[in-house]
Amino acid sequence: METAQDRQPACGCSRNTDRYVSFDGIDCAGNARRVMEMIARNIVASGREQPFWNYFMAKRTPKSGPAPDDLFLVHSHINQIREFFEECHDLEALELLFQVEEECC
Repeated sequence: METAQDRQPACGCSRNTDRYVSFDGIDCAGNARRVMEMIARNIVASGREQPFWNYFMAKRTPKSGPAPDDLFLVHSHINQIREFFEECHDLEALELLFQVEEECC
């Protein structure tokens, strides 16, 4: 089975990261934001009503209380996000999600 160390990062850079050594140089917030953008893109591309994903995306801007950051939302719903990207056949999004899970969650 291929591991994160065997794969090229989705960013195209050649640097290997190891979250157990340091989060230095790992753009967890930026990559989580990109995952959220990919979710939004796939919701629109599906062309159908997505009640769960509408609810999920609304969590970014709650009517009351503090807004959770994108990394928290991705981490909290990683399995649903993975399943959604698989249903959408979005390999780029799956690669990035795997990277975020390995490096940041």
